[in-house]
Amino acid sequence: MPFYKEIIINKHTVAYFWKITEDITWFNEKSILNDNSKLRLQSMQSASHQKGFLAVRMLLQHIDLNDFDLLYDGFGKPHLEEKRKKEKGKSLELDIKKYISISHSHEFSCICISNKPVGIDIEKCKEKTLKITSKYMDVSHIENLSVTDKIKKATIIWGIKESIFKLKNEKGISFPNHIFERPFILEDKKGTAQLIFNNNTEDFQFEFDIIEEYAFVCALTI
Repeated sequence: MPFYKEIIINKHTVAYFWKITEDITWFNEKSILNDNSKLRLQSMQSASHQKGFLAVRMLLQHIDLNDFDLLYDGFGKPHLEEKRKKEKGKSLELDIKKYISISHSHEFSCICISNKPVGIDIEKCKEKTLKITSKYMDVSHIENLSVTDKIKKATIIWGIKESIFKLKNEKGISFPNHIFERPFILEDKKGTAQLIFNNNTEDFQFEFDIIEEYAFVCALTI
């Protein structure tokens, strides 16, 4: 299946999704890759990881970008190459800087483009998530819910923390000790959270959605 859907987070931030049903041969034929990505792809042992990686490249191509527009810093965080516009008779001007975040899980790959720092996560909602909640969250946040809703909310809370972690990309950030979501209910589909780290406090807003059996979270700075 080609492009799956897009979610407009706000007027400057859009998430794009690919549901992976194609085989690896199809992706290899359709994907535009730079040399570094070809090497990375060859090093991947799992066909699932290969397809997730290539589906991200197909999403870039869907929005008229490609793998050559994607750069990674020394920490592995993705960035979009800054582009310049040139109009006849006018000097070069920088386009508005765009930020990107990437996530993939099993059947889905996702990218999010924004004009401000952004972090996203997509995770499959699985019962085994409940077994590790005490390792990354305050378990009182999922009290008095059905098992189904506990799984959803626990997965969303993991996604909130993962999204903020990816947005900041700083060594030493701990999910249970540094990232704190404020109370929210599943019907809200949004909320706020704080990162308290290295004597600094930062506020973030997040939005979330359930896509089939997956929890998607997008975090932005406030």
